[in-house]
Amino acid sequence: MDPSAADWQGLFLAGAGASAALAGLLFVAISINLDRILKGTGLPGRAGEAMVLLVAVLVVSMLGLVPGQSPTLLGAELLGAGLVAWSILARIHLGAVRSRVGPYPAALAGRIVLAQLAILPLLAAGVSLLVGAGGGLYWLAPGVVLCLVVAVLGAWVLLIEILR
Repeated sequence: MDPSAADWQGLFLAGAGASAALAGLLFVAISINLDRILKGTGLPGRAGEAMVLLVAVLVVSMLGLVPGQSPTLLGAELLGAGLVAWSILARIHLGAVRSRVGPYPAALAGRIVLAQLAILPLLAAGVSLLVGAGGGLYWLAPGVVLCLVVAVLGAWVLLIEILR
């Protein structure tokens, strides 16, 4: 494993660009359906979840683009950003479970599992860089992809499915 973030610049640039563009589109989707989202049980949390996943990718990507960082410093930054995102998601998910959000429990469970699976590789990348073993930045590839996919699914619900 080469822990050099410079070798990962393409992933960081793509992640930053894609997440920033998708976050902007999500803001538009939320603003178009704001009344429906605010009235819908659990929909504000769904919007927050999608935004947290996109911002997590943006922050992680931007941190990876900072030149000259040691793997330990980058690992600490990734772990910190991942923990913040995870804690916000955990709070959203706890509220959704308490409110029994969704058409049926399995749908909510699937949504929670997907979001948690998306954010965990970001945490794994941070820990791996800190300990100097275990895959390092290779954890970011699935984390970035999963975060983007899960956020787009959430945005789809907020923009399209909400109108059904």
